[in-house]
Amino acid sequence: MTPLPRFEREPAEPTPLHDHALESVRVIRDAMERAGSFTAVPGYGMIAIGLTALVATAVAAATETGGGWLATWIVEGCGAAAISVFTIVRKARRLAVPLASGPARKFALAFLPSLVAAAVLTFALVAHGLGSLLPGAWLLLYGTAVTAAGALSVRIVPVMGVLFMTLGVLALALSPANGNALMAAGFGGLHVVFGVVIARNYGG
Repeated sequence: MTPLPRFEREPAEPTPLHDHALESVRVIRDAMERAGSFTAVPGYGMIAIGLTALVATAVAAATETGGGWLATWIVEGCGAAAISVFTIVRKARRLAVPLASGPARKFALAFLPSLVAAAVLTFALVAHGLGSLLPGAWLLLYGTAVTAAGALSVRIVPVMGVLFMTLGVLALALSPANGNALMAAGFGGLHVVFGVVIARNYGG
């Protein structure tokens, strides 16, 4: 009796070893990038800060004294800091991002020195009658803080920082009369625009 023919599936070609290695490296690299990034930058918080900054711009423009202008923006800065802390904590809890983690500490250490420098420079410039330089100094130093800290966060944050720095350079180069408008463009407009992008693409 003639045996029936056997139909066997040809074995698939094995995946080359170097392809497995490259894929493993990619997975490890992506995991390390996520683990080393601070992802709790609050988009909605940035929108709120931008809107309050636009209100502060109008109030500051209506003041008749330099002291009134300065007081308006100092109050706005304190309010923005409070909004930022509240919304960062809220987003971090929602995303289960520990604020005591290495990425969070590194983000804060990269962000805060430039803000401390801005505070010291504010007192120095006002004491020497150079308050007209404050818009440029604030925009430039805030942009420096955002750029430095943004290197440890989502990729779009450093872009915002560079734009803040650009506005700061313009404020220092142009007439002081443009200072308040550039403050509105930076602390108001950039915060709102980038806040919307972050809220839509990076979890709120």
